[in-house]
Amino acid sequence: MSSQIDYELAQKITVKHPKRHLVFILNDDYTSMDFVVDILMTVFHKSFEESEAIMLEVHKKDKGLCGVYSHEIAETKVLQVTKKAQENGFPLKATMEEE
Repeated sequence: MSSQIDYELAQKITVKHPKRHLVFILNDDYTSMDFVVDILMTVFHKSFEESEAIMLEVHKKDKGLCGVYSHEIAETKVLQVTKKAQENGFPLKATMEEE
């Protein structure tokens, strides 16, 4: 009898996957393209080729997708970009949006 109840309970339980967040870098008129490529390689672990492609997307479309992460990781990536940009005198910004 107990196994029947356990089975029925298991049928009612639904597992929710954590929400994912998109992290974008935003274009500005002051941050160098080289610095954006460096950020993409160091913070987001992109290859040089991927970093250049995203940097060009940022330049042409005013923002570029850097990756999709859990909330905590996305938040950390945004903070890392802000900190590195400030340390290097750039106004570069990153944002996160729920997927």
